[in-house]
Amino acid sequence: MELVEPQSLKKLSFKSLKRALDFFSPVHGEFPPPDPLSKKIRLSYKMNAEYAGTKQLEEQRHSDARNTWQNQDDSTSAPSGVLALPGTEDGNKVENALVVGPALHPRNDVGPGRSTAIISSSGSDRNLSTSALMERIPSKWPKPVWHPPWKNYRVISGHLGWVRSIAFDPSNSWFCTGSADRTIKIWDVGSGRLKLTLTGHIEQIRGLAVSSKHTYMFSAGDDKQVKCWDLEQNKVIRQYHGHLSGVYCLALHPTIDILLTGGRDSVCRVWDIRSKMQIHALSGHENTVCSVFTRPTDPQVVTGSHDSTIKFWDLRFGKTMATLTHHKKSVRAMALHPKEHAFASASADNIKKFTLPRGEFMHNMLSQQKTIINAMAVNEDGVLATAGDNGSLWFWDWKSGHNFQQSQTIVQPGSLDSEAGIYAVSYDVTGTRLVTCEADKTIKMWKEDENATPETHPLNFKPPKEIRRF
Repeated sequence: MELVEPQSLKKLSFKSLKRALDFFSPVHGEFPPPDPLSKKIRLSYKMNAEYAGTKQLEEQRHSDARNTWQNQDDSTSAPSGVLALPGTEDGNKVENALVVGPALHPRNDVGPGRSTAIISSSGSDRNLSTSALMERIPSKWPKPVWHPPWKNYRVISGHLGWVRSIAFDPSNSWFCTGSADRTIKIWDVGSGRLKLTLTGHIEQIRGLAVSSKHTYMFSAGDDKQVKCWDLEQNKVIRQYHGHLSGVYCLALHPTIDILLTGGRDSVCRVWDIRSKMQIHALSGHENTVCSVFTRPTDPQVVTGSHDSTIKFWDLRFGKTMATLTHHKKSVRAMALHPKEHAFASASADNIKKFTLPRGEFMHNMLSQQKTIINAMAVNEDGVLATAGDNGSLWFWDWKSGHNFQQSQTIVQPGSLDSEAGIYAVSYDVTGTRLVTCEADKTIKMWKEDENATPETHPLNFKPPKEIRRF
C-alpha cells in the first residue's frame, strides 16, 4: 500500500476546480470570462448591505444643509451629525438617531445598566449586517481559574530503557515505574532514591497499579503476562493468562477485587484477583485497547482504543452500554476527574471532555497540542496535564479548557533530541507533585512554582468565538 502525500486544503480545492473545468468548460486550460451582469448584481447587493446607513446619512446631511441655509434664524434645526438607523424616514426623530458629533444629546431610553449609544429602530427592516450598529453580546465561556506554572525540580535516572508506566502507592511514600529494560523499580517520593528493583517480565512493562486494600502490585507488559506481586515478599504470587498479544493498560476496580487489562488483541479482560479466573472478555473494539479506567458506579469500566472510539461497559453482563465516536484518531489516554462526574480523553486531533454517567460531550480544550498524546492526568485543583510524543508537557485549566502553560522536556546529556518523548504521567496522592516517565530513560518530578503570582504570570485568555460541537 503506497502512502498518500498529505496536501493542503487550498491545493485540493484547486484540483477539484480544475477537474470541474475540464468536465464542463468548452475551452480547456482557460478560466471562463467574468459575467458583467452577475458582477454588477453582486457589487450592488454588497454596497446596499454594508453602506445603507451611510447612504441615508449622506441624504440627511444634504437635506439638513438645505434647511439650514433656508432658515438661518431657526435655532432648532437638526444638527448634521445624526445617523438615522434603517427604518427611519424622518431625521428629526431624536429617539431613532445615533449621534456622531457632540452636538445633540438624545433621550436615553435604554436603561441604566446598558451602555450603548444605539436606540433600536421601530422599522421592520433592520440592517444587522454592519457590526458597528450591533450590540456586543458578552461571552458566556467560563473564565479560567489562575494556576501557578509548574517547574521541573528533580530528574531521576536509573532505568536502562524507556520508562513506560507509573503508579503511586496509596500512602504516598513511594511510587513504582515500569520500563523497557524489563524491570520494575520502586522509588522514594520524598528523596527520589531507589528502594527496590523487581525482575520477572521478559518484555517492556506497559501498565502498573498498586492496590489500596491489599499489599499487592499488578504489572502488565508486551510479553502477554499480567502479574500480581506481593510486596511483603517482593515476589510474584499470581499470573493471569489469557491475552493473545501484548497488554497495554491496566486498572484496578476501586471497590471490588477485580483487575482490568486491555491489549493488542482488542479485548479488555476482567480478572478475579484472588482466583485468577477471567470473569469477562469485553470484546467490541476493532483495534488495540490502549487506555482504561474504572469507577465504583455505572459505567464501571471505560475503555479507549486505537479504533478512535471510547466504550462504556456494563460490568454485570459484559456488554457495551455506549460508544463515543467523537475522536478521529486513536484514544491513547484518558483521565477521570477526582471530584466531578466527568472525564477527559486525548487523541492526536483534540482533547475532549465528557460527562458521566451518560457520556455527553462537553467541549474541546481550547488549543491543539498537535502531537500524539500518550498520557494525561488531572488533580483535585483542576490542573490537567497532557504529555506528548515530542516531549511537550501542557497544563490546562479543567473548567474552561484554557491552556495556561506549555513546557518542553529536556533530554538528559548523552541522549538524542528525538528521545524527548513522555510515555506516562501521574500526580501523587495529594496532587501537588507530578511525575513524568520519559524516553530518555529518566523520571522527572514537577511541582508548582511557589514564587509565581497572578501579576508575574498573568492569564492570557481569549474566550472562543465559536464553539465546535463535535
